[in-house]
Amino acid sequence: MLNYAIGHFLAIAIGVSLGLLGGGGSVLALPVLVYVMGIATKSAIAMTLIIVGSVSLVGAIPHARRGNIQVKTAIVFGSATMLGAYLGARLATQPWVTETFQMLLFAVAMLLAAGLMIYRTAQSEPTQDATVDAALYRPPVCKYCWLWLMTEGIAVGVLTGLVGVGGGFAIVPALVILGKIPMRQAIGTSLVIIAANSVAGLLGYLGHVTLDWHLTVSFTFAAGLGTVLGTYLGQFVSARQLQKGFGYFLLAIAAFVLVKNYANSRTSPSSATISPLASRVSPASSPRRSILSR
Repeated sequence: MLNYAIGHFLAIAIGVSLGLLGGGGSVLALPVLVYVMGIATKSAIAMTLIIVGSVSLVGAIPHARRGNIQVKTAIVFGSATMLGAYLGARLATQPWVTETFQMLLFAVAMLLAAGLMIYRTAQSEPTQDATVDAALYRPPVCKYCWLWLMTEGIAVGVLTGLVGVGGGFAIVPALVILGKIPMRQAIGTSLVIIAANSVAGLLGYLGHVTLDWHLTVSFTFAAGLGTVLGTYLGQFVSARQLQKGFGYFLLAIAAFVLVKNYANSRTSPSSATISPLASRVSPASSPRRSILSR
């Protein structure tokens, strides 16, 4: 019961970070489900896709009202990412893709996201004459940007399907640099793309993992409440400084996940044979083991 309460408190915190920073917080959903709630990794990734997709879709509504979504770009880039997400999810259901490998890959993605977040906040504050786009991203140097956009879309989608991350840390820069659209429209469009990716990835997992729907719905609801709270608090705090601190926090979580799963890979070589079976066991019918109870 304590784990359940702590997990939902952290879900609210994830939502607050989403509301304050506009992205990045959803990457914490997977470690909370695995290490606090005790859900098997493959099931937790599928549940994360539902959570991330739902929260992103809700977050896209105000952007749509402001006209910050480019439908054509979302369709072109989103079709590539959805294909990648479905393929990544199908790949993750293969017996030779172990849970340890997925968590290690997830930690690497977290390190990348944290590094980009810290790097961007380390850049000098944009002047009044400079746009945010120019301050954070250099102009595109590619001749066929649309081709690179599709290629990155497939790669980001595969990562989404494999480890459940939304990929906003890579999608937004791609839309600004390669898609040549303004930052605000890139953020709004990325939320629609992330939601579509989540649907495609979930379709790839269905029939191969067992989901705890009660926990998924309650976790999503808690994160949604946190998003509303974070959006309100964002009017009074500097998102730039919060983003830097959150980046270092992500580094710490990524280091923990790396160390823990590297140790597991060294001490439990047989995990490669049992992890696919574990992902099919219903969380409700098997004892949950969380980091708080070890």
